[in-house]
Amino acid sequence: MALTTSLVALTVDGMLPALPEIGRDLGATNPSDPQLVVSMVFLGMGFGQLIFGPLSDSIGRKPSLYIGMVVFIIGCLMCNFAQSFEMMIAGRIVQGVGASGPRIVPMALIRDEYEGRGMARIMSLIMMVFILVPMVAPLLGQVVIYYADWRAIFTCFLVLAIVLLVWFAIRQPETLAIEKRKPFNIKTVLAGFKEVLKNRIALGYTASIGMVSGAFVAYLATAQPILQEQYALGLQFPAYFAVMSLSIGIASYLNSKLVIKWGMRLLSSWSLMLIIIISSCFALYLYFIGAEPSLWLLMIYLVVVLFFNGILFGNMTSMAMEPLGHIAGVGAAVVGSLSTFISVPFGILVGHSYTGSVMPLVLGFAGCCAVALWLMQWAEAEKQPS
Repeated sequence: MALTTSLVALTVDGMLPALPEIGRDLGATNPSDPQLVVSMVFLGMGFGQLIFGPLSDSIGRKPSLYIGMVVFIIGCLMCNFAQSFEMMIAGRIVQGVGASGPRIVPMALIRDEYEGRGMARIMSLIMMVFILVPMVAPLLGQVVIYYADWRAIFTCFLVLAIVLLVWFAIRQPETLAIEKRKPFNIKTVLAGFKEVLKNRIALGYTASIGMVSGAFVAYLATAQPILQEQYALGLQFPAYFAVMSLSIGIASYLNSKLVIKWGMRLLSSWSLMLIIIISSCFALYLYFIGAEPSLWLLMIYLVVVLFFNGILFGNMTSMAMEPLGHIAGVGAAVVGSLSTFISVPFGILVGHSYTGSVMPLVLGFAGCCAVALWLMQWAEAEKQPS
């Protein structure tokens, strides 16, 4: 389950060292176009989550994951044999749609088999691997392109997907009984959207997740050009990226301890405010010095901001799902897809604003989190007396 779930992170982060070569070989016209190789995966996942959430409740967990893996493999083949940048983008969208299966189905499968402390134990083991993958994925990508070329990365994705698919088919029994399955139809998905849109708490926090994720998508899209090219880290880039991924992992672990005492809302509001304050001060500093920050100062900023992002993701998702317990499966799919549809345009906007300066990324964190904080306050206003 851990490796299957981590396929998404590997698909995104493993490509980072190869972005310049992909853009050069496939004739990307704009220097910032290679960033789309990262962000388009999230766009595909936005659509895919709407499919695989209800589908797994309808035809069972295993068939749903089989379909997702096959779609993912088709996306790998499209990318591997792409002769144009447009074909590459199409392949990445297909990969994102397919990756939604291994992202969503394992969570439903685990919930079928475990609850309470048993589920918490399994999820803890999964998180250990899930945190490790973003740390080592760029290094794996770097090793592959050192000995081969960027197309070999997609070959590795394809081989890993086939191995996981066969392993899953042999080892994992079906966990959703036939009598518990529900019909799959568009009406169910539309009803889920309607439920989220008419619930102020669910809608406000879903939009907040989208804004926070928008800044994070921009970070993923610009991490390689900023660190590997602007700061000339070269082969050292994966090590620096691993440090920042570790910051998110530490935050996720600490949040599991702090949330019992302080609560999700207090931790989320303080995290958002601190990101806004730190990013605004850093932007003012960059404006007045009129130059780019030193590498160590930029790393300190990113590690701190990403630490607070690590606190936000789990808490905000939980708060968005609080009013949707009666439609948990479809609700999770709608919250995930709607927040993704919000995040991708903002991530692309901030990423395409990068022209050799970290200022757009810093302002992106400040602006997106400011909107997220306002949305959070708007959502909570329903609870206040008129």
